[in-house]
Amino acid sequence: MIKILHLSDIHMGSGFTHGRINPETGLNSRLEDFVSTLSVCIDRAIEEEVDLVLFGGDAFPDATPPPYVQQAFASQFRRLVDAQIPTVLLVGNHDQHSQGQGGASLCIYRTLGVPGVIVGDTLDTHNIQTRSGEVQVITLPWLTRSALMTRQETQGLSLGEINELLTERLQVVLEGEIRRLDPDIPIVLLAHLMADNANLGAERFLAVGKGFTLPLSLLTRPCFDYVALGHVHRHQNLNKSNRPPVIYPGSIERVDFSEEKEDKGYVMVEVESGNAKWEFCPLEVRVFRTIEVDVSKTEDPLDKIAKSVAKNNIEDAVVRLVYKLRSEQLDLIDNSSLQEILSPAHTYTIHPELVSQLARPRVPELSTSSSIDPMEALKTYLNNREDLQDIADSMMQAAHNLLGDDDEDLLDSLDNQHSSDTNTPADKENTQLRLL
Repeated sequence: MIKILHLSDIHMGSGFTHGRINPETGLNSRLEDFVSTLSVCIDRAIEEEVDLVLFGGDAFPDATPPPYVQQAFASQFRRLVDAQIPTVLLVGNHDQHSQGQGGASLCIYRTLGVPGVIVGDTLDTHNIQTRSGEVQVITLPWLTRSALMTRQETQGLSLGEINELLTERLQVVLEGEIRRLDPDIPIVLLAHLMADNANLGAERFLAVGKGFTLPLSLLTRPCFDYVALGHVHRHQNLNKSNRPPVIYPGSIERVDFSEEKEDKGYVMVEVESGNAKWEFCPLEVRVFRTIEVDVSKTEDPLDKIAKSVAKNNIEDAVVRLVYKLRSEQLDLIDNSSLQEILSPAHTYTIHPELVSQLARPRVPELSTSSSIDPMEALKTYLNNREDLQDIADSMMQAAHNLLGDDDEDLLDSLDNQHSSDTNTPADKENTQLRLL
């Protein structure tokens, strides 16, 4: 059995806005979080004496990280070199330059000839000799359309047609690699890609470059013993019923609040020809916590916010406080008091949201089943429509002139007018926001 540690999507150097400067080191605390979490993974690989470490891509937020971030990353993987554990570093979309091709942030390891480190920046098969035997690893880095097709070939095609043609071409190239494999030696596919049935997380917002989605059928070939994926930040097994396991380990740290409720970790794998066993290993990472509270209907909004925060454990967490209030309540919120309430948090952000004064609910007094006087009903209606204040007096006078008509007809008329008037510019904007 070949013992493998599979991790992915480190993104070291991201999320600095959720951190603070450590006065002792001068480093952002979120960088220290990422280094500490990666160190736990490397510790496990060394302690368990794994035969191979597979990294599924996206080492940094982009292809040109600052030198101190590169150094933090390299210092951890250097420990694997010292322990003589072979390592494959796959190139993800964030490891590539946004213009052109290449994995600038990782290819330096090949240029320097770091022993035991393989950089996967092309579709290729690597025969790796480990302490427990040989394993074949096919590397499939993040591919863009330009990697397989020319601009002339894609001209005039829809996105769906381009995706289909790209998949066909990749299948041909992958088939060529498969035919050269030895079926008696364990086979692992290491790929950084978007599978068509994956559940997405922050990577939908973080993607750099234009990749494409691949069908799961391309990955579930019976010749593969284990499929190690990168790119999607949420841990998941895409092939639960059949072999091979198709595993996203997910990212090792939370990048932003879109990953607030996701478990983070890595995967331990034991693979042999025709069989693989794997286990997801959760990591203890910094908590992200959103606290939402509506204080628009309370006389003491600050007290309600304090009680809502107290219900949550915010000690050393990255906290986002979102509270809704009316414009006339703004003077009741003391920022220094809010900061004191949130002081146990590692870092925090405060997001006040004003309740719209135009999107008021329909007043119940205007129901046609109500016995309220028609003039009082109209008055109530107009008092709740700030956008009609300039014609309120005229409408009241017109209603007075119509008192000789049937009261039921008057209420129906007002009700119909209310229905037609509710689609104000503010309402249209709210509808558009919901659609987005």
